[in-house]
Amino acid sequence: MWLPSQTEAIGDKMRAAGLELDPKTLGDLNRAPLNAIVSLGGCSAAFLSDQGLIATNHHCVYGSIQYNSSPEHNYLRDGFLARTLGDELPAAPGSRVYVIEDLRDVTADVLRGATRLVGEARNGRIETNRKALIAACEKKPNRRCDVRAYFGGKQYFLQQQLEIQDVRLVYAPAGGVGNFGGEIDNWQWPRHTGDFGFYRAYVAPDGSSAPYSKDNVPFKPKAWLPIAKQGLKEGDFIMVAGFPGTTERHRTGAETRFYFENFYPLQQRLLAEYSDAITAATASSPELAIRYASILKGADNYKKKILGQLAGAEAISLIDRKESDEQAFRAWVAADASRRERWSAGLTALDTEAAAANAAALEGLRRALLDRGQLYAAAMRAYRWSLERAKPDAQRKSGFQDRDRRALQEALTQIERRFDPAVDRALFEKAVAEYRKLPAASRNAGFDAALERIGMDALYSETKLGTTTNRIALLDMSADALKASTDPFVQLAIAAYPDVAAREAMSDARAGNLQAARSTYMDARMGYAASQGRTLYPDANSSLRFSYGTVKAKKRDGMAWTAFTTGEGVVEKQTGKEPFNAPQKTIDLIKGKDYGAYTAPELGTLPVNYLGTVDITNGNSGSSTLNARGEFVGLVFDGTIEGIISDWWFDPSITRSIHVDSRYIFWTIAKVDGAQRLLDEMGVR
Repeated sequence: MWLPSQTEAIGDKMRAAGLELDPKTLGDLNRAPLNAIVSLGGCSAAFLSDQGLIATNHHCVYGSIQYNSSPEHNYLRDGFLARTLGDELPAAPGSRVYVIEDLRDVTADVLRGATRLVGEARNGRIETNRKALIAACEKKPNRRCDVRAYFGGKQYFLQQQLEIQDVRLVYAPAGGVGNFGGEIDNWQWPRHTGDFGFYRAYVAPDGSSAPYSKDNVPFKPKAWLPIAKQGLKEGDFIMVAGFPGTTERHRTGAETRFYFENFYPLQQRLLAEYSDAITAATASSPELAIRYASILKGADNYKKKILGQLAGAEAISLIDRKESDEQAFRAWVAADASRRERWSAGLTALDTEAAAANAAALEGLRRALLDRGQLYAAAMRAYRWSLERAKPDAQRKSGFQDRDRRALQEALTQIERRFDPAVDRALFEKAVAEYRKLPAASRNAGFDAALERIGMDALYSETKLGTTTNRIALLDMSADALKASTDPFVQLAIAAYPDVAAREAMSDARAGNLQAARSTYMDARMGYAASQGRTLYPDANSSLRFSYGTVKAKKRDGMAWTAFTTGEGVVEKQTGKEPFNAPQKTIDLIKGKDYGAYTAPELGTLPVNYLGTVDITNGNSGSSTLNARGEFVGLVFDGTIEGIISDWWFDPSITRSIHVDSRYIFWTIAKVDGAQRLLDEMGVR
C-alpha cells in the first residue's frame, strides 16, 4: 500500500512487473489516473465520465439502495436504474464524494511545541496544531481537509479534498447480481458476484459544491478513467488506487498476541450475537428487514472477516512469526550503542503504553455496545455537541466543530429509515446485558444509576426522539436546556457523560505517550528496513494509496483455483432463492451464450470475477482496477478468506484480491438492464 510519494522508489519494480506508464504519473495528483480516484468516506471509487459518473461497488452504494427502498419499491431486491438524469435518486444522508487535490508533509507544523511534552499535554498540542492546519486549509470554499499520522506519528500529511455534497444513485443491478452468493460466498473463491454500482456527483450551476437541489448539474471532473478496449488475461499487470482503511502490520509482537488471543475472539462473538439479534428481531417483517439490511450486512461482513483473520493467523503461525521478527529487530537495535541510545527508551515505553491501551481496548469493546441503541447514541451525540458548542471552535473536540454540524444532522436523519423502536429496544437490552458483565469498576456508574431509575419501559414509551424533527432539534439546544429536558434518553445520556469524559481524558493521555513511543519505534523500524535494503510503507490510514500485482490463479489444499470465473458458474450456482437468485434474464442470456462483444477470447465465454495479487483491505472496496496503461478493467471488491491475514502480514503467495471484470459489468448494463445511455456516456464500444 504505497504512498504516491514513493513511486520513484519502487518504479523499477513496477516496470519489471509490467507497468507501461511512467511511474511518476502515479505520484502526481494533478494527472490521471490519480486525479480520477475519489473517496466516498468509507469506500473508494473513480470517475468514468466527464459528467461526474462514478463507479464503485454494489456494497458501497448498498446504504443508498436501502435508504431509498420500501416494500413497494424494493431496490435491494430488484435493482435500480435511472433512465434519465432526472430519475437519479438522492443518496443516503451523509453521502459525499471527496476529490483529492493536495497531499503535503506537515510534520514540523503538527509537532511544533509538542516534542518535549508528555501525555495529555502532548496529545492536546498535536490536536491544536492539527485543527489549526485544517482550519486554514478549509478557508478555501467547499474543501474538506484532514491531517493524518503515518508511521505511528513519525510523519503527518495534510490531505485537501473537494467535498461534493450532492450525490445521487444512478444504477445498481438486482440484488441477485450485486450480492450474488451473499454471506455464503463472502470472502470465498470461486466467486460470481456483480459487485458494482454507480453514483453521480452534482454541483450548483456555478460549479460550487452544494446540498441536493433540483437545479444542480452534473460535476465535471478534471479527469476520468479511460475504458480498456481489451480485457485482462491471466498474468497481466494490474493496479488499484484508493483509500484503504486500517492495517496493523507494524504492531509489535506483544500487541499481535493480544489481538489474536483476546481482542478478536471477543469482538467476533459480540458481532455474531449482534447479527443473530438483528435477524431474529426483523425476521417477521419485510419492512423491518429492509430497514436493518445495511446494518446487518456490515455486521456480517466484519464478523466473517475476523473469523478469517483468526484462522489465517493460526495457519501461518502469525504470532510466532511476529515475535520472531520482533526479536531480530530488537537484537539489531541492541547490537549498536548509537542505536541503543537513540531508540531503546522508546521501545520500552511503547511496551508499557501498549499494554495499558490493550486493557482499555478490551474493556471498551463492551462499553461501546451501548451505542447500538440508536436513540441513546443520538442523545449522547447531541449532549456532547451542546457542551462543545459553548467553546471557541478551535478548542472543541474533533468531530464537534462547526465543520461537523452537517454531518451530525445527517447522522440523526439517517436513523429515520434504519430504525424501529421494538427492534432498537431488543438490541439495546442485549447490549446492556453484555455491558453489565464488566466488573463494577469498569462500568459507567452514572449510566447504571440512571437506567435503574428510569427503566427500559419508560425509555421507549416516553421518549420523543423517535422522530427526525425532534432529534435534529436537540442540536439547537444548549446544555442547560437539555438538562431541563424530560426525555428519558436525554437524561440517561447526561447521567452517563461524566464517566465517558473521564475515560476520554485517560485515553488522550495514553494517545500522547503512544505517539511519542510509537513514532520512535517506527523510526527504528525504518532504520532496520534500510539496513536490509527494503523500503517501508506506512500502515493504511484511509489516505490515498496504490498497489500493484498481477492476475493470478492459486493453489489451495491440493485444488487449483483458476484465475477467472465465468457466466456458466452463475448458472451452476443458481437456485432461484437468496442468495443464489440471479435474475432470470441473466440466466437465460448466459444459457443462450448471448455475450456479444464481452467474451474473453482466452476463455471463450463471459468472464465474471478474477483473482489478483494486489494489496487491499477495508476501504479499498470500490477501487477501480487498472491495467498496465492505467485503463479501467474492473473493480476490486473482496479478498479470499485465506488472505485476510494480510492486514497483519502481507504475503503475495497467500493473498488474493477478488475483482469484478469490467466485461461482466458492461454486459449486465447492456444485455440485462438495457442501459445503453450509461455505456455511451462512458465511451464503451
